[in-house]
Amino acid sequence: MEPRHTISVWVENIPGVLSRVTGLFSGRGFNIESLCVAETMDPEVSRITLVTTGDEQIIEQIIKQLHKLINTVKVVDLSELDHVEREMALVTVKAEDKSRAEVLRIVDIFRCRVVDVSPNTYTLEITGNHEKLEAVLGLLKLHGIIDVVRSGVLAIQRSKKE
Repeated sequence: MEPRHTISVWVENIPGVLSRVTGLFSGRGFNIESLCVAETMDPEVSRITLVTTGDEQIIEQIIKQLHKLINTVKVVDLSELDHVEREMALVTVKAEDKSRAEVLRIVDIFRCRVVDVSPNTYTLEITGNHEKLEAVLGLLKLHGIIDVVRSGVLAIQRSKKE
C-alpha cells in the first residue's frame, strides 16, 4: 500500500480554481481520498486540504503540477512536516436494547458524542485522526452502522516548540 500524503494548497478564492485542481488529479489518473476547502483569514485566498496516495515520485509530480496552476499561491506536503490532522464523522448506528450499553461504552472510550437519539438508533459525532475514525467505525460495524458521513481531513502544521 502506498503512503498517504496530506497536502495543503493555498489558492486564489475565485470560481473555477477547485475544478482546475481536481482536474489535474483526474487528468493524470491520481485519486483524491479526501478533500476540504474553505476560505482562509484572507477572504481572497482559500485553503484546499487533500489526501492522496503515491510514492515519492508521484507526490513530487503532483506538487510540481499544483505549483504550475496559475491561481496557486502555495503548496505544502504536510506529511513531510510535524502536523495535526483531524476528521469528523457523523454515524447513525443501531442501538437496540441489547446493544445500547455497549455502543455507549464505545462512545465513552473514544470520546465521541451522541448528537441524536431515537428508540432504535444513536447518531454519533466522532472527531480524531484517520486511524481513530477507522477504529471506531470497525467496532461500530459489529452493532450495525446505518449511515456514515465524513468531513474529510483537516490538517495544520504544528507550531515549533522552543
